Amino acid sequence: MINISPICAFQDNYIWLLSNNKHAVVVDPGQAAPIEQVLAERGLILTDILITHHHYDHTGGVQALLKNWPHAKVYAPADEPLPSSNAVALNDGDTLNLSELNLTFNVMKVPGHTLGHIAFYAANDNDSVSHPLLFCGDTLFSGGCGRLFEGTPQQMYDSLQRLKALPDATQVYCTHEYTQSNLAFGYAVEPSNNALKKHIQSVAKCRQQGIPTLPSSIGLEKAINVFLRSDLANVKASIQAHAGAPLTESTQVFAALRRWKDDF
Repeated sequence: MINISPICAFQDNYIWLLSNNKHAVVVDPGQAAPIEQVLAERGLILTDILITHHHYDHTGGVQALLKNWPHAKVYAPADEPLPSSNAVALNDGDTLNLSELNLTFNVMKVPGHTLGHIAFYAANDNDSVSHPLLFCGDTLFSGGCGRLFEGTPQQMYDSLQRLKALPDATQVYCTHEYTQSNLAFGYAVEPSNNALKKHIQSVAKCRQQGIPTLPSSIGLEKAINVFLRSDLANVKASIQAHAGAPLTESTQVFAALRRWKDDF
């Protein structure tokens, strides 16, 4: 089985480390030093580096890692600046085989946060994983979604709908510890959501103990993430009331929700 563990970086980033007893893959290495420390402690060989989007807090450690691991392969979005000259550019629908971990990812383009943002999805179709896996960068957060730095509300809405359609058991590995603040916003939008209220309590206990709130799951996010629930009548009514205007299109509702969060 593959071991998946978070490596903390900056103030609230998670770099995800996937490993067996010999090889390792990292996702969105914003910093190299904490990765090198874990690799040394566990006696692992870095074989692959996966990038979801071009922001520096997700790519800043690539060059330093390649100095120590020159044979490591880098995979990044085709529609964004590549983080290294030898990076393999990935497009929507591509398949990525990580043979050392016996793991296959399907590449999903999920623009919105950035224009070329991708996610890596692995179905649980072999003995390496017990659940489907999703590494979604800054598109989907637990209880929230990324800011629209480059994309449009329509793009982000469509991207989230695509991720929402994945199996409920899919484990969601996003890259920031934003859960507690996201849920506080969600409660302001949907205070009658009992699943949300229960999860707020669970997350508070985790954070008091310094425990990551991730991974989440698609099933859980469908129950507690207001950005995946903006088409529900009660959520839509709350958003319209805050906006002070009728909103007829799903994208209009979503755009108003994202603006509300930006100012929250």
